[in-house]
Amino acid sequence: MFALVDCNNFYVSCERIFNPSLEGKPVVVLSNNDGCIISRSNEAKAIGLKMGEPIFKRKDLIEEHNVKVYSSNYALYGDISHRVMNTLNNFSPMVEIYSIDEAFLELSGINVDYTKYGETIRLKIQRDVGMPIGVGIASTKSLAKIANKIAKKHRGVFAIETENQRLWALANTPVEDIWGVGRRYAVLLKKHGVNTALDFTKLSTDWIRKNMTVQGHRLKEELMGKPCIALETVMQPKKSIATTRAFGKKLSDFGAIKESVSSHAVSCACKLRRQKSVARFVTVFIHTDPFSETQKYVSRSITVTLPIDSNSDMLIAKAALAGFSKIFTPNLLYKKAGVIVTQISSANAIQQNLFEQHNTDRLNAVSQVTDFLNARYGQKTVKLAVQGSSGEWKLKQEKLSPGYTTRWNEILCVNS
Repeated sequence: MFALVDCNNFYVSCERIFNPSLEGKPVVVLSNNDGCIISRSNEAKAIGLKMGEPIFKRKDLIEEHNVKVYSSNYALYGDISHRVMNTLNNFSPMVEIYSIDEAFLELSGINVDYTKYGETIRLKIQRDVGMPIGVGIASTKSLAKIANKIAKKHRGVFAIETENQRLWALANTPVEDIWGVGRRYAVLLKKHGVNTALDFTKLSTDWIRKNMTVQGHRLKEELMGKPCIALETVMQPKKSIATTRAFGKKLSDFGAIKESVSSHAVSCACKLRRQKSVARFVTVFIHTDPFSETQKYVSRSITVTLPIDSNSDMLIAKAALAGFSKIFTPNLLYKKAGVIVTQISSANAIQQNLFEQHNTDRLNAVSQVTDFLNARYGQKTVKLAVQGSSGEWKLKQEKLSPGYTTRWNEILCVNS
């Protein structure tokens, strides 16, 4: 048996944990630069606010219903996610973190009333973290996904344990809500009269293989109750890592954009070290506003090869800035910049360069000390001088909530 634990309206729920006055009120959280709606409370959904809508288009509705609006507080959300996942380890030795707000638990060998067990998980997360969750339990991961959707309409927990429950759940799941069925496949399936998950399981295996490849066949088997998708408890190293940000305002200043590129490069290096990897290629890109009515859209990128595979802040930032200098064009208003590192391999097997010697041990020691200090005293306590301190390029976050769990000076004060 598998359990899927999914946090309800995750970003909004994180804001409510430390601000109970938001309960029962319409609340939304915005994307980078306070652009679009990316998380909504149930009350915000009820008044007609949609996912992905630009916030400026719904100002009247937001003012009419006094909707509370927040900028994305990723440091807070990441910390709350970490607390949720750590708590789930108490309920199974096998936990797959599927996303920032979802995790699969394998319940094999745990002989309990699964509905009651799910309720215990739900109450534990609510009490210890303050996060409302839904728990779906079934014999496969795909069925657990369906059970989780149903759980949100059935007091937070739903278990598919009998054949009748499975058939009922499939019959009440629209085909577009099946895990792994995207928009294109949903259109194709509906053209062939497949409207529910139960209809999907009645399709012939040959038709599914022909039109939806072997992945479609595995999905059918999963919905029939035969596990085909194993739990992935070990995080696989990423094959590419990117850090990109739109600027809070359009920039033409070389120095300000240079600060952003170097900061993105350092972020990529830090992510490499976290997964114990190194990279060979560093790609830098910059572009203007694609929606501008006064300036032609310009997008440029360049890839720089590192002398040796590395995860050093200094080497990756140096390569990124060398590339940036070649693609920057003066007198343009740029909207976004980013750094991508590719050809990633294990840090335990670095191929040295015969013609260029680098003190790898020294670079590694500097990185370790930097990571330690930044982890202990806060991000960017120690940074490269080239990262600067102007902040001109940083995201617009006019409605940012405090870092309740990530900044000492923003911890809630309780007055007795």
